[in-house]
Amino acid sequence: MVARIHTLFFVFLFALCVSASVVPRTDHDGGSSDGCNADTGSQQCCDQLQDAKNPVVGVVAGLLGVVIDALTGQVGLTCSPIVGGAECNSQAVCCNGDNFNGLLVLGCSPLNINL
Repeated sequence: MVARIHTLFFVFLFALCVSASVVPRTDHDGGSSDGCNADTGSQQCCDQLQDAKNPVVGVVAGLLGVVIDALTGQVGLTCSPIVGGAECNSQAVCCNGDNFNGLLVLGCSPLNINL
């Protein structure tokens, strides 16, 4: 029992040491009709778009060592950039926050590119 407590303590301590504060960007100034361009964000194709407070997002962020306690809005999970008019068979989003190798992309909002 004591070994489990020590192990959990060291795992928590390690996660605390490698974590980083994430602050959403608020400096965008408009853009194209879909609201997504090089100044305001990047178009991504994400398997899931979740609220930042969703427990699944918390687990993924924890595994990546990202602290998202103060983050609000939506987060893309398992995303790839949409380039050159490529199709997105999942959720097309515009993201203006940090991108953690596509596994977790912060500050996303849905795009309707099929109009």
